[in-house]
Amino acid sequence: LLIKKKKKIPPPRMFPPFKVRCTGLDKKAKYILLMDIVAADDCRYKFHNSRWMVAGKADPEMPKRMYIHPDSPATGEQWMSKVVTFHKLKLTNNISDKHGFTILNSMHKYQPRFHIVRANDILKLPYSTFRTYVFPETEFIAVTAYQNDKITQLKIDNNPFAKGFRDTGNGRREKR
Repeated sequence: LLIKKKKKIPPPRMFPPFKVRCTGLDKKAKYILLMDIVAADDCRYKFHNSRWMVAGKADPEMPKRMYIHPDSPATGEQWMSKVVTFHKLKLTNNISDKHGFTILNSMHKYQPRFHIVRANDILKLPYSTFRTYVFPETEFIAVTAYQNDKITQLKIDNNPFAKGFRDTGNGRREKR
C-alpha cells in the first residue's frame, strides 16, 4: 500500500479499503468500530528480482493510532445492515503528522486489526470489552512508490484516487 510524507498534500487513502460485514451484534446496543495497523514482523523489506525479501531489521515502530470509524457509535442493527468500509483511513510516513493519520514505515510489513467495542461514548471506551479480529489476507508492505509494474497498473485500473498515475492520452502519464 502506498504512503506519502509530503506535508502539503494529504496522504493517500488506504487502497483497497478494508471492508467487513458484522454479524451477531446485539441489535439495540451501541458499538464503536475501530481499526489499527500493527507491524507484522520485525523486518525491513526490499523488492528484488520481482519478489519481496528481508533486507534487515525493522526501523523503530511509529506511534500507534486507532482509527475510529466515522459512523461510530451506532447500534448493532445499523452495523449489521451494511458492509462496513474503512475507505477514509489515510496512511503516511510523516512522523510529525498532526492530523491523526496512521503512521507507517515504508518497506515494512503490516497487519490491519479490526476492533468492535460495545460502548455509547467514544471518550469512554471500556478496553475490557474490545473484540479484536485479524484477517491474515489483509497483511501488506507499505511503500512510497510501487515496486511492481503490474501492481501499478492494477491500482490505476481500480483506485479512483490514483490520479497521479493516470494516462493523459498522449502516451504519457501525469506526474504529481
